[in-house]
Amino acid sequence: MPTWPRPDSAGTGKERPRPAERSWGKLYATLLTNTEPIGALPASPSWECWRAGRAEGPLIGGVINRIVLAQATPFALPLECFDGAVLFWEEAGGQAPYVWNYLQILRHSGILDRIAGMVVGVPEAIDGLDSPDGSPSLAEIVLDVLGDRDIPILGNFEVGHAGPNLPMPVGIRVALDAAEKTLSLLEPVVHARGDGTGRVSAADQ
Repeated sequence: MPTWPRPDSAGTGKERPRPAERSWGKLYATLLTNTEPIGALPASPSWECWRAGRAEGPLIGGVINRIVLAQATPFALPLECFDGAVLFWEEAGGQAPYVWNYLQILRHSGILDRIAGMVVGVPEAIDGLDSPDGSPSLAEIVLDVLGDRDIPILGNFEVGHAGPNLPMPVGIRVALDAAEKTLSLLEPVVHARGDGTGRVSAADQ
């Protein structure tokens, strides 16, 4: 396993604890070879409940600016893809107002009205978060945009450019409990073939 550098906390708002790399290697190996769901991902003290609640749905997401830009192209995901989904996102670089703008675009496009829950990654090098002049935190930005939209939100999750990432297989059904700070994968990534190998090829998908 690689030795991950300690992420720079400048401009991130939070510094992420260095994970147990060996156990994460086993996690990925199990995820990519086991035909059973792996269940709850290993929790970290850095995780924060930004809005309590529970949700189950397919996992969908990525870098938030890429999600927004893709929705303005012919390759945009149909809005139905976000129905009941757990949206995960992260952002690296730029400024805090950009994140607010991206979230507003997702809101006005109807995406934030369709999702069942949200997981927010550790911010990386975003100017204007938690600065001494009283700038808002990422949690405050998210909650401001969502307003009365009452969905569970788990923040400061290990996904993104700030360091090593927990697996977030898009399309897999997950269970999110923000108050308990848990995210569980309810489906396997690979499925058994008729030959009993437990592997799946592109032709099988």
